[in-house]
Amino acid sequence: MKFIYAILILSILFVGCKTEVKEDPNAMAEATFAKNSETALANIKGWQNENLDYSMYADDFVFLDTGFQAKNDSLSKTEMMDSDKEMWATFDFKLMNEPVLLPGVNSETKKMDGSVRHYSKWEVTRVATDSTEAKSATVRLYESFDFNEEGKIIYQQVYGDFGGIMGYLFGE
Repeated sequence: MKFIYAILILSILFVGCKTEVKEDPNAMAEATFAKNSETALANIKGWQNENLDYSMYADDFVFLDTGFQAKNDSLSKTEMMDSDKEMWATFDFKLMNEPVLLPGVNSETKKMDGSVRHYSKWEVTRVATDSTEAKSATVRLYESFDFNEEGKIIYQQVYGDFGGIMGYLFGE
């Protein structure tokens, strides 16, 4: 009987001392940011190399059009793909610096939300044609990517002086 009581007491001590492992929300947010950063870098490199893998985008993706007097406030995935083809036919893009990726935060909680932001500098070259020479300029950009739970991009926005660079590249 003493043996049964000893086993019972040891069992109670063992169960009572068992610690519950809780997931660290900061570690989870950092892991999500790291995973999404890989996608953001692949996006940037794909843009520069004119072979963007559009499977990294969700079907309900939205691109915010930040251009001056933009016809529409946003573009769908299909509209962005068409726009990309036009841009690559007209310009060559070269990333001038390795982008420093920064974590985005939820505007209400101020906690990391898995989104990725970066600042970069690009050289944009208007491709030469029969009647024009190639012309280059640089532009600094701020870009952000928001992701869904599957790690696909659902929202993207880019800010830079697009009017200024287009005026220069197409000006006399």
